[in-house]
Amino acid sequence: MDFDFTDDQISLRDAVQRWVEKGFAFERRHALARAGGATRAVYAELAELGLTGLAVSPEHGGLGQSAVEAMVVMEELGRGLVNAPYAAAALVAPTLLAQGDATVQAAWLPRIADGSALVVLAHQERGSRYKLDAVTTVATQSAGGWSLSGHKSLVPAGDEADAFIVPARVGPHAVSPIGLFLVERGRCTVRGYPTQDGARAADITLAAAPGQRVLADGAAALEYGADIGIAAACAEGVGLMDKLVALTVEYMNTRKQFGVAIASFQALRHRIADVKMQLELARSMSYYATLKLGEPAPQRRRALSQAKVQLGQSMRFVGQQCIQLHGGIGVTDEVSVSHYFKRLTMLELAWGDTLHHLGEVSERMQDTAGVFA
Repeated sequence: MDFDFTDDQISLRDAVQRWVEKGFAFERRHALARAGGATRAVYAELAELGLTGLAVSPEHGGLGQSAVEAMVVMEELGRGLVNAPYAAAALVAPTLLAQGDATVQAAWLPRIADGSALVVLAHQERGSRYKLDAVTTVATQSAGGWSLSGHKSLVPAGDEADAFIVPARVGPHAVSPIGLFLVERGRCTVRGYPTQDGARAADITLAAAPGQRVLADGAAALEYGADIGIAAACAEGVGLMDKLVALTVEYMNTRKQFGVAIASFQALRHRIADVKMQLELARSMSYYATLKLGEPAPQRRRALSQAKVQLGQSMRFVGQQCIQLHGGIGVTDEVSVSHYFKRLTMLELAWGDTLHHLGEVSERMQDTAGVFA
């Protein structure tokens, strides 16, 4: 199998890399984080590069690119520690809308493609523990349309978004179908706050908030959207780890003890070799996750959980080891490695932590007793 990137994919990667180097140095990122993490202006710059239309079909003004192109972009954004809500707004949201009502698509997908609208998925609820079907928000139909009541937590860039895609039960019972609805920000109560990795999130309260129905039964679409998010998190994690390892090796070659660079110490060389091995395991599983997005749901869901388990283990190991190799300076706010470590820690929890996905893998491999088919 050929894992080489095409010329177009390499050009895309280089374009994002150039923007990161020229327009998003660590000093800018640090200043944004200290100011509260608002990054709508950064998202607008990504739109100018055409990146917000990457996953939108050409009929709605987008580029209609594949998951591989999305992976390439996410790796470079990870290397640059770009804290704009790119995956949530430009990959997950348009994927969900593209499966739904044509009127909603026509109203929102062109705006997502040109970057004028920021739409994010608001699915997480208190006590859901990463389960996508643990939905208590209720959608009620009346003569005037649909209204939603409930609460959603940890919505990425929620106080900067223009609208939310909200999963809600279409009925009062726990077994009622889960529909997907688009709710504009002005129709609900939003409480924003900064997150530990320098970005922003929000809790939203829906009190009979009017919404447009995207899908009557959106459970399968929601799972696919979550898998898109997992693949994006895996790719971003690889980019983060790649840059963090490079920074750590550079530090080891310049930091001296006993008159020599610490990179010459055999014990530390062994540790960085273990770090590099975990990075390459993560890279291969990120590729695996992206390539499995086109598979039927049972195989796809298992593959994405397998990838998230490996990425979770790798991100924790690489992050902790690189911080330890830097010593005390590695946890200071003025040094970029501490910010890479925070972002890796947040990604390990995103879309389900390692323990959750280990359970998902186990559940889906009972017929094969843990042996890959």
